[in-house]
Amino acid sequence: MPCVNRCKIRIVKIYILSLAKLFGKMETKKKITRVEGGESSPEKQSKRFVPTVESKGKATQLRVIAGILWFLAIVAQIGAIMLLFKPPVGMLWLIILIVVDLAVTITGSILWKKSNRLDPASEKEKFKFFMQSQLGLVAAIIAFLPLVIFIFTNKNLNGKQKGILGSIAVVALLIAGVTGYDFNPPSVEQYTEEINKVEWLNQGVNHVYWTKSGKVYHLYDDCSYINTSKTDEIFEGTVPQARELKNITNLCSRCENRAIKERGLNENDYVSTEKEIPHTRENTPEE
Repeated sequence: MPCVNRCKIRIVKIYILSLAKLFGKMETKKKITRVEGGESSPEKQSKRFVPTVESKGKATQLRVIAGILWFLAIVAQIGAIMLLFKPPVGMLWLIILIVVDLAVTITGSILWKKSNRLDPASEKEKFKFFMQSQLGLVAAIIAFLPLVIFIFTNKNLNGKQKGILGSIAVVALLIAGVTGYDFNPPSVEQYTEEINKVEWLNQGVNHVYWTKSGKVYHLYDDCSYINTSKTDEIFEGTVPQARELKNITNLCSRCENRAIKERGLNENDYVSTEKEIPHTRENTPEE
């Protein structure tokens, strides 16, 4: 009897595995959208990331627009400061100008961060890297801090007015600062390492897949993390494109393990471009 039971259990397991494989094959039929532009040459591994001419052009355009918006934010701030010295102070107009200041500052910061994903700075030049990466934060401080100081030191405002306007201005400063700060700034070195890793695993080709809600990019479009009933569309392109469009910085650990096994690779043979940082593989089981 125990032998019969074991045979039954084995038959059930084989049946379940067969259904799983069949279901997996059915799930691979997803719409795959090719992201155009910024193509990578499928040759040898990259030595150092260099943005394409198209990416540099887009980045320059975004930075010019961001600069114009930040200039308008400073103009709005100057207008608000001038109103403070014209009693009786118009509270409504001051609040409107603060809101306008906040809106254009945030928009400029978003565009600036997007431009950095297209054309990142190098970590080797520390001051330039900080300024280029965190210029949105600097712009927020310039666009609001003087106004906050003038509000709390202005003699034309009573205590209640200072409390209301000061609170609004401080909150606007904090919102603009947090929005402008890049918590994960891209760099040439980071892009180089990410591309180098993908090319090592992918036979010298810089090609990955990702989804709209994904947090990692993949080497295979049939990876079980993205090939689910919840996924309607899978995007394909290069590592920089995944970073530009979705700010994805990590490779799927399951795809990495699969590539190593299928291609007979040895992790000890991988030469990281980040020589000062030992190679480690992250477990990121999300899409």
